[in-house]
Amino acid sequence: RLDRTLMIMLSLPFGLIGGVWALYLAGYNFSVAVSVGFIALAGIAVETAVVMLIYIDHQVREHPPRSLADLFEAVMHGAVLRVRPKLMTVATTMIGLTPIFITEGLGSDVMRRIALPMIGGMTTTTLLTLIVIPVVYYIWEGRKLNSQQEKSS
Repeated sequence: RLDRTLMIMLSLPFGLIGGVWALYLAGYNFSVAVSVGFIALAGIAVETAVVMLIYIDHQVREHPPRSLADLFEAVMHGAVLRVRPKLMTVATTMIGLTPIFITEGLGSDVMRRIALPMIGGMTTTTLLTLIVIPVVYYIWEGRKLNSQQEKSS
């Protein structure tokens, strides 16, 4: 479905924003290593958005909304189910990338440039996945629900 695809693709700009800010603050230039970090970040961002939409869709299908309040409840319940797993994913990724970013030694200059966009992007992608995607889903499905209710009455 095109609407779900567009919601998932919303995660990419938010990840890029965090990665670009991290590069800017660290004073790094764009390079092949940085682009590898952005590719990995894109994969993580899209995966978490897909899982968030799966959980929200599952809740909406399990409890079909008859009103906007029902839809809000289903979206909130689906999103809340993903808070702890998402935060655990971010924490383990950050914990895994931090030693790569702070080490000194042979090859560390390249590895830092791979890790930094991922660290910055994971921060902003977390905000997107936990806040923006459920809001966009609610607005989109709420409009469809309102139009269905108008047609039936």
